[in-house]
Amino acid sequence: MHNFTATLEIIVGNPFVFIPEEILQALFAKANQNKGPIPVKGSINGKPYQQTLVKYSGAWRLYINMKMLKDSPRRIGETIAVEIEFDPSDRTISAHPKFIRALSENEKAKQVFDTLSPSKQKEIVRYISNLKSEESVDRNVIRAINFLLGKERFVGRDKP
Repeated sequence: MHNFTATLEIIVGNPFVFIPEEILQALFAKANQNKGPIPVKGSINGKPYQQTLVKYSGAWRLYINMKMLKDSPRRIGETIAVEIEFDPSDRTISAHPKFIRALSENEKAKQVFDTLSPSKQKEIVRYISNLKSEESVDRNVIRAINFLLGKERFVGRDKP
């Protein structure tokens, strides 16, 4: 586990911290890569998180969302304590059975879903799988199918 403090910054509306170069190099070595997203875990001000380290606009950044740090967009300029390490755990998210059934019942929606990038597929699957109530699942499965059919927006995205 690597520890450091960093100033919370923001880019395109997203709070983040830069990772010190020596820690970044150690993470690359553990991950056996220095390209693409790198799964990490640790803590922010003592609160555990699981996140992905990504390179954006030429720099590697650890994005700090509201689960990781309450009111993070309002805390820009604050110094935070960061623990970070490479996280080799499996992060596969299984699609909700109701979403799988809806895709199997709508061939056109399934075809569109299959043409989406893996990250967009994962975004839809994750969103539906993390819903708490069956009513929310039912409502959002319908919205996802309508999105795939080009009828409405879903998870902040325009039609595919």
